[in-house]
Amino acid sequence: MKHNHSNRPGNRSRRNFLMNTAKGGLAAFTLSSFVGIDDDTKKNKTEDAPIKTDHLVRSIPENMVYGYYGADVPPVAKVKDGDVVEIQTINTTGINRRDPEAFFKTNNLPLDEQAKDIIDIMKNVKPEPSGIRGHMLTGPIYIEGAEPGDMLEVRMMDIAVRSDYGVNSVWPKGGDLPDAVTVAESFVYRYNKKKHTASFKEGIEIPMRPFMGVMAVSPPAESGRVSSIPPAFYGGNLDLKHMVKGTTLYLPVSVKGALFTTGDCHAAQGTGEISGVAIEASLTLTAKFIVHKDKHIKHVRAETPTHFIAIGLDPDLDKAMKNAALEAVTFIKEELGFTFNEALSIASTGVDFEVTQVVDQTLGVHAMIPKSIFTNKEFKYWKD
Repeated sequence: MKHNHSNRPGNRSRRNFLMNTAKGGLAAFTLSSFVGIDDDTKKNKTEDAPIKTDHLVRSIPENMVYGYYGADVPPVAKVKDGDVVEIQTINTTGINRRDPEAFFKTNNLPLDEQAKDIIDIMKNVKPEPSGIRGHMLTGPIYIEGAEPGDMLEVRMMDIAVRSDYGVNSVWPKGGDLPDAVTVAESFVYRYNKKKHTASFKEGIEIPMRPFMGVMAVSPPAESGRVSSIPPAFYGGNLDLKHMVKGTTLYLPVSVKGALFTTGDCHAAQGTGEISGVAIEASLTLTAKFIVHKDKHIKHVRAETPTHFIAIGLDPDLDKAMKNAALEAVTFIKEELGFTFNEALSIASTGVDFEVTQVVDQTLGVHAMIPKSIFTNKEFKYWKD
């Protein structure tokens, strides 16, 4: 295993909350058994062979970026096309920047290596000077050979939970019910390894399906630095719960090296993410990066073993729905070989449209396009 430990520094909105209390925490152990393939595959493997990786990007202050992407952000690692990279991420929900140790003491959680990482990051990684705010992220990672106009394929080889708990919060003026909450409160969800569930109270068991809320490449250089809060065509804060182990994200490359950044990790989330956050949890993403030369896509898209996923985004949910519909119809037409009218009919009769999230300024709807309905086509997938 080659380990790359580069040390270059790097509203209704949930992030008003994040400006005052920083996010999440790490604790005791890696739980690869919590990592499952998309439910639709019915292949929830818990005893996979170890994955050979080419690089490790640690969750240390030098490898973090606080809340933004940009073409001028120095990469913390350089990897080759086809490399498999292990990327540690952290969650800081519920942790106060002025006294990060207090969270672990109050909740009787160990100050282990990962908790110490969080404390170190909270004390040493500063917000962007211009006032841009967002998530605590790991990256960016430079992928050699990626050029503007290419497509970056990100294969989720593994997504491992790094702690034995996660945190969900509610707060006034946050989430999708901004006026209904009068008192801020955080809920610490403890994990049950055997059941693969999380609970903050007896009688509640939430199935765990870990995924990365934020996966992005840099926007074009002319955009400057942009906040990680709203998602966009380059990915980012999609909060797409289907992006579990065994799935794939496709991102349009706008700058040399792509500059991939990830974080905002979730142990579980409902569609909508209506409180403003999910079960925020520190995760390790193991991803394979593949550059597709001159494969022009205009917008982020995704794939599971059983579905293609088209994504629509807009500050208005109705427009996000229309954008998802257009993305789905365009995908069926251009990639699968139908007329526009045929593709529209297929989308209306065989495609499910789901709300992705409604709390990130730019809202999301995604279209689940089943591969099984295209009976004359054979779709190869990397899990095959």
